[in-house]
Amino acid sequence: MAPRNATERAEKLRELLAYHAHRYYTLDAPELSDSAYDALQRELRALEERYPELIRADAVTQRVVGEALPALKKVRHTVPQWSFNDAFDPEELRAFDERVRKASGAAQTYDVELKIDGLKVVFTYEKGRLVRAATRGDGVIGEDVTHNARTIASVPERLARPVDLVAEGEVYLSRSGFAKLNAERQKRGEPLFANPRNAAAGSIRQLDPAIAAARPLGAFVYDVAQTSEPFPKTQSDELAYVAALGLPVNPEHRHADSLQEVFAYWEEWKGSAREKVDYQLDGIVLKVESNAAQRLLGYTGKAPRFAIAYKFPPEQVETVIEEITLQVGRTGKLTPVAHLRPVAVAGTTVARATLHNEDFIKEKDIRVGDTVILQKAGDIIPEIVSVLKELRPKSARPWVFPTHSPLCGGDGRIERVPGEAAHRCSVAGSFEQQARKLIHFAGKHALDIDGCGRETVKLLMEQNLIADFDDIFELTKDELLALEGFEETKAAKLVAAIKAARRVPLDRLLIGLSIAHVGEETAYLLATHYGTIAALGKASEEALSRIDGIGPIIGKSVAVWFRDAGNRALLARLLKHLKVAKVAAPAKGPLTGQTVVVTGTLPTLSREEAEARVRAAGGKAAASVSAKTSFVVAGDAPGSKLAKAGELGIPVIEEADFLKRLET
Repeated sequence: MAPRNATERAEKLRELLAYHAHRYYTLDAPELSDSAYDALQRELRALEERYPELIRADAVTQRVVGEALPALKKVRHTVPQWSFNDAFDPEELRAFDERVRKASGAAQTYDVELKIDGLKVVFTYEKGRLVRAATRGDGVIGEDVTHNARTIASVPERLARPVDLVAEGEVYLSRSGFAKLNAERQKRGEPLFANPRNAAAGSIRQLDPAIAAARPLGAFVYDVAQTSEPFPKTQSDELAYVAALGLPVNPEHRHADSLQEVFAYWEEWKGSAREKVDYQLDGIVLKVESNAAQRLLGYTGKAPRFAIAYKFPPEQVETVIEEITLQVGRTGKLTPVAHLRPVAVAGTTVARATLHNEDFIKEKDIRVGDTVILQKAGDIIPEIVSVLKELRPKSARPWVFPTHSPLCGGDGRIERVPGEAAHRCSVAGSFEQQARKLIHFAGKHALDIDGCGRETVKLLMEQNLIADFDDIFELTKDELLALEGFEETKAAKLVAAIKAARRVPLDRLLIGLSIAHVGEETAYLLATHYGTIAALGKASEEALSRIDGIGPIIGKSVAVWFRDAGNRALLARLLKHLKVAKVAAPAKGPLTGQTVVVTGTLPTLSREEAEARVRAAGGKAAASVSAKTSFVVAGDAPGSKLAKAGELGIPVIEEADFLKRLET
């Protein structure tokens, strides 16, 4: 017999699903995303499978609903490779269609195709034989992955005719294969892949083809770049042409005579149609049908003017808050964190989400036991969108911010900061807070001490080997060898990394000190303005506040930090171990006066490296897109910043174009 809590949960789910089914199928006014609705339905079905006595004939689960890598060889592409601009709403797509019509001088029809969430690969055939497969890379230089592409069953070694051909396509990992692969990795205790796209990229970019051969990779070809035979006249003809040659083509593409048909196709694949296919989708692509019109429209520095990707909305799911705990930051700020029933969202398993502050919790009335809608809106940070109060258990009570926490050390007292939504420990310096400071200090954004990560820092603190920044530089190899998990090689590497970190640019040191509000861009401004740590330490709050880009809040924070006797003493001890290098601001560079935002994963540069190059070129590296942004540098998985750039009409470029701008 089903327990009482399962019976009550099933009843609430049936009522909620019936309401939302009516909103969706009858009123055409849904209040939940498709993925959130599906998640609720899956939960009810699971309860029914476990407890058959809970099945009701009128439930939506029982009836038809409705009322009627560097080691790889580098290769130069014979044809420059591009990525697509993105649209996120109907108005952006209509604006694209209007640009196409004006530029081409006539209304155009489109070929619409599914946007596979995989890795772009360029296939080159000579006299019908596969001679090279290469990743897109920076659009000019890619990686030779021919040895791995040959293991993909759907990619032919020989074409039907001895044609010279360059074709572009997508290599992907099937969704079922991804689930199986992660299950096997979990059994072996190996790290799980974040999503199918990363798993596919990791498979195709291996040195050992046996790894790719062992994974269920597939491929679709979607464009002809070059051919020794007469070039097809339309995009649809291109797909038919490569299919006739024996290359794999996704059969789900469709001709569209109007945007209305494009929207209909998008709506179809945004919903239940996605469950029919065994690959991950993140939108559709529409391309001008006529190749003559495509040639007329041409390309921007980043993308074709004749094509655009129309992305699906962020995936939403439902899950349950099992607990709310606190997390202390390196400045003593306490953040409530929701511990969730683990759930897959946008290809990643999520078990925690920040609740920001007390006001956020009160505004959404979030309680332990609540069922919530969760999403990852483009970026990697999960967020709680709403609470499904219809599913709230009777025992749920409003969550109250505690007055004390063991995270705070001492008396453990918590205080709310006057005039802010933030809570802080009344006395700074708990073990957890200090650990976060030290981890940040040794991290890649600051002194970048390789091998001095979270677990190592906590171990060193627990063994009383370090308590503050300067202690790191007094560690000896013998002390490390006495610790569990440290052998000769590991200890030697950490000692060498600490030695290398003794020379540090001023801005990196300022980042590492955990001064409130001082991030990478602010640290760079302070370092270039004052030149030395001594000069900065003497600066008044007023002088700091007058610096462009600093302002009164940061100015006060920096001045207060340097006035503190304990901080001054710590800095004096630390400087005995360090040689602090000046950070020179270019008098004038190619990006002088420009504000740049970097988002997503770039092909060769990390975000930190790209932002450093912006600053070295005289520009400002900003964290968010605004009307003041000059342009956005976007890589893979760019997130909401790309959408914001689209809303504001901010130019978006790829890494290759960015590097060219740095040279001018």
